[in-house]
Amino acid sequence: MGVDGQMDPLDFLTNEDLRLFLHRKKTEISCMDQPHMFLTQLRDHDMLPEKLYKKLKGMRSREQRQQGVYEVLDWLEKEKSHCMHQFWCCVFKDHILQLYPTLRLLRSSLLDGTFSFCEKPVVEEGLMEKKQTEGNGEKEERKNTRKRKENDKTSEDSDGPGPSSASTPIQKKPAKKPSFSPSVEKGDAQEIWKWPFYKTQLPVSCGNKEGTLHRDRLAKGEECVFAQGHWFTPSAFEQYGGKERSKNWKLSIRCRNTPLKKLIEEGHLQTSPIKQTKKTCVQNIMKVLFPVSSSESSSAESSMLTEEERDADDFEEQRRREGVMEFRGRGNKQEVEEEAEIDDLSVFQTPYLPVNCVSISGMLYKYRFASGLRGKCIRTDESWFTPDEFVRQEPSLTDGLWKRDILCHGKSLNFLLKKKILKIHLLLCKCKKCSDQEQDLLAQKNDDICYVCDAVGELLCCDECPRAFHSKCHLPAVHGDTLGEWMCTFCVLRASQQWLYPSHMTEQDVLNAPVTQKRLQCHYLLLCVYREDVQRVFVKDPCKTVARYSQFISQPMWLDRIKQKLERDEYQTIGEFVSDFQLIFSNCSIFNKDNEFGRMGAKLKELFEKEFQTIFTI
Repeated sequence: MGVDGQMDPLDFLTNEDLRLFLHRKKTEISCMDQPHMFLTQLRDHDMLPEKLYKKLKGMRSREQRQQGVYEVLDWLEKEKSHCMHQFWCCVFKDHILQLYPTLRLLRSSLLDGTFSFCEKPVVEEGLMEKKQTEGNGEKEERKNTRKRKENDKTSEDSDGPGPSSASTPIQKKPAKKPSFSPSVEKGDAQEIWKWPFYKTQLPVSCGNKEGTLHRDRLAKGEECVFAQGHWFTPSAFEQYGGKERSKNWKLSIRCRNTPLKKLIEEGHLQTSPIKQTKKTCVQNIMKVLFPVSSSESSSAESSMLTEEERDADDFEEQRRREGVMEFRGRGNKQEVEEEAEIDDLSVFQTPYLPVNCVSISGMLYKYRFASGLRGKCIRTDESWFTPDEFVRQEPSLTDGLWKRDILCHGKSLNFLLKKKILKIHLLLCKCKKCSDQEQDLLAQKNDDICYVCDAVGELLCCDECPRAFHSKCHLPAVHGDTLGEWMCTFCVLRASQQWLYPSHMTEQDVLNAPVTQKRLQCHYLLLCVYREDVQRVFVKDPCKTVARYSQFISQPMWLDRIKQKLERDEYQTIGEFVSDFQLIFSNCSIFNKDNEFGRMGAKLKELFEKEFQTIFTI
């Protein structure tokens, strides 16, 4: 068994089988964008010499890295062909699979049998045909070879059944491991759920999510689907796959395009009798409380499969036309109340919206929204979340639904969807928000604009929080490419406070302390003020931006000047550093009095003094 609860395909394959698998997949593996962790894993497991590792690490361009990775894999195939079990065990570790979707797909192709080990190379078959046939026979051989190439591509790239062995014109030797024979055609007697390899578990999918169904757990009525490191009940896996609205996991969850309902009816799967009885009772109660005509019932049943294939927008529109209530129980009252029209929807027209779910709150950014499970669009102080992830952060909800339980200005997200304030992306959408590619998923974990200046551009992303910075906006400034993980000043300070003892210093002690000992705190305070000055009023020299400023203020001061003095070590004590901030605030009060800018300065002063007291634990 693998570490993730799945059957480990490596236990059933010979060293030669795995060498052939590497031979076929070298190019595919070498196309990974960020191979650093992959190569480090090989080095740590003695599969890659240190000299070769350093050479690859120094390659800068994407083309060079891809070519280098291919050469490494080619070298491994030729020089370490006796270590193929060790190689694949190394790259199929859970932390590596999480980083590289390509490797996850390769492991799945071993697990579900879509990769065939019994086929001979196309080139060899072509040579045999050439020796046996001439003239028209040679043309027929080329035609068959082309057809085999197309079928090979189809069987590896698609989720559907591949060509059966009977359709191949040349007789082939039986595979050493029949468990990994090619996929069978629909209706063949050797269905996948009858294979010995799948005696205890089956590969299943729901929407765009894949998992492994454990037969014995299903029969006991337990959490039986394992996916992405978590156990799910069938209903929970249906919700995880974005099919919760169909409310019929037997049709939503499939094994190689065959609904579990068919496998249960034919006796290939056993379900818990208790669970079935409970569901039947619930259905009978629902029929009494919400009676429907026979025509409506048959219509709903006949349209179930077609609704599964529709994209999200068409699916929701169909449900509204049929008058089906999306939520029952506590959600029913909420939906009825929201149906009352409101006169002004302008409060929902801003680019980002304040949202909350019971005790947690965040900001929903419309341009990042894709669906419940795709697109990290809700930002809290700690992280970016999809709506479904956001609901799961609330500990008091055991059955939270993002459309119902996330509220914006007192209205649920379901209300915002109906008013087209938010729009769910198509199920087959290929945009970056819906992508499952590694680089796109990583990009969603951080902000898209600089935390200090609110501008776009080339950003440096913190690995501990959602913040991103221009290299010159961050304090201290970051020069050149960062290697490995990088933490911003906010996270470094928070981490240091966890192991430092409280200082219990008086305010005068802090002001007399040398800047060299408190540089981290000075960087933090300056970044906080930069962040709060949204309109950039106090950033530049006011003598150059404000008319007649120098006539009233004899000693001007601004944030960029404080930053410059701090970087040049012109401050000796914390008191000198704080004094320049106080100069900004007093100049603002004198010049602006009680107008808009004067109030902005007062607010900035209040923030600075609060953070100063907090950061030095005065």
